[in-house]
Amino acid sequence: MSRPRIVIVGAGFAGYRTAQTLSKMARGRAEIVLLNPTDYFLYLPLLPQVAAGILEPRRVTVSLSGTLPHVKLVLGESDRIDLDARQVHYTGPEGEGGILDYDRLVLAAGSVNKLLPIPGVAEHAHGFRGLPEALYLRDHVTRQVELAAAADDPKNCAARCTFVVVGAGYTGTEVAAHGQLFTDAQVARHPMRTGMRPRWLLLDIADRVLPELDERLSRTADTVLRERGVDVRMGTSVKEATHDGVLLTDGEFVDTRTLVWCVGVRPDPLAESLGLPMERGRLLVDPHLRVPGRPEVFACGDAAAVPDLEKPGSYTPMTAQHAWRQGKVCAHNVAASFGDGRRRAYRHKDMGFVVDLGGVKAAANPLGVNLSGPAAGAVTRGYHLAAMPGNRVRVAADWFLDAVLPRQAVQLGLVRSWSVPLDTASPELARVPGESGRGRPSGGEPAKKQPGGEPAKKQPGGEPAKKQPGGEPAKKQPGGEPAKKQPGGEPAKKQPGGEPAKGRPAVTPPPDQPPPGPDVAPGPVKRTDRFTEGDS
Repeated sequence: MSRPRIVIVGAGFAGYRTAQTLSKMARGRAEIVLLNPTDYFLYLPLLPQVAAGILEPRRVTVSLSGTLPHVKLVLGESDRIDLDARQVHYTGPEGEGGILDYDRLVLAAGSVNKLLPIPGVAEHAHGFRGLPEALYLRDHVTRQVELAAAADDPKNCAARCTFVVVGAGYTGTEVAAHGQLFTDAQVARHPMRTGMRPRWLLLDIADRVLPELDERLSRTADTVLRERGVDVRMGTSVKEATHDGVLLTDGEFVDTRTLVWCVGVRPDPLAESLGLPMERGRLLVDPHLRVPGRPEVFACGDAAAVPDLEKPGSYTPMTAQHAWRQGKVCAHNVAASFGDGRRRAYRHKDMGFVVDLGGVKAAANPLGVNLSGPAAGAVTRGYHLAAMPGNRVRVAADWFLDAVLPRQAVQLGLVRSWSVPLDTASPELARVPGESGRGRPSGGEPAKKQPGGEPAKKQPGGEPAKKQPGGEPAKKQPGGEPAKKQPGGEPAKKQPGGEPAKGRPAVTPPPDQPPPGPDVAPGPVKRTDRFTEGDS
């Protein structure tokens, strides 16, 4: 008799914990398959420290094959799921297709950047959900400080030294807090930058920082940010984004070249594509994390609307803590569906929250005890070390080195603006030049008669045009985006993918056309966030 196969889609907090727990329980009696586009688990809470140059990127990644030896890792992204045939269709990293049959399915696809219908945001803002975005932000901020130091125009210098973060939740607050320290350090140690003052703005329509947390934590974070020089503006957001800056809802126009979008997350579009009952984009499940009417399908994490038994009538919020705990419960209930043990309902009890504000500052309330200052900083870092499933010694070593040595501020140029668009269903993957790929939809339709981006007349390789997606500088400025219809350029409005038109091959530049510049995508961009023709 063959072993039953359990397929887990996604290796975030929920998916990783499910696979980890199931592998210990199954002991070889079941085949556990983990489908994920990357070969690592990303510890998201420490991502702001990667952007600020404190931690190296690999410190916040944990090898899936190295820590889950009894789990079969399949690299790829799910295109669609055939519930009746019990099959997961996916596309591998090199464009190859595949099918995984399953006896039990765990959907833990996670979440992506939340978009709002604000003009210019999709074109000029960047999110903060994946490692490529953190690496891009670190390079971009460093580049803006360097360009500002060399600028002769005071207005241009001030614009490049202004950084706008939208969203004062966990991520936005930590990005602004770490970012201010990062840029201040770059200016303070450089004699040619005397008089430069980096300016960070933190915006939110809420009436206070960290609106989802206890007011005492909110006050602590607000005080630290303002003392550090962050311009905190509550009740204010972005009305329009342009290449030269952002128009705020209070009527002020802020000259800037940096817009970081941290307004929240939305469930991965894969959940909605199943055609099952949803709750605000999340797949409805019962308290045992099972999809009603589909006893072989389970869901957990950000992709699932899990009833909150502590607050009847509501659902658990989309946080890492809930996803991690739900993963463990989901594993036990999957095992129980095969007759191994008894199933459990998901219940939770808040153990407290921690917010890292950079340096020795933090806000924390472990077990309901409110802390601030160095004590909160110690608790926060201790919590992260305990919560990480690996790399603890390396993370602690980086923290020690950061405390005793100057921070390295160099731009590696590995991730360009065009490779980390805000409108994507795959924030964990940077776009790469190559063949047009298949993937999950991000909401846009393929551009008709746009075969991979037609070359513009008399623009071989193309100088970057102003107001192009990515919010990068215009001509003669590093990081500039290619103009529309140039080779490798961004698609037209509402076209987030740059896919070749259906049934038409991608167009390549003629032989006599010069190669694209270093900041231009050299050819059609492979998408991993849209269905291909024939998918439903």
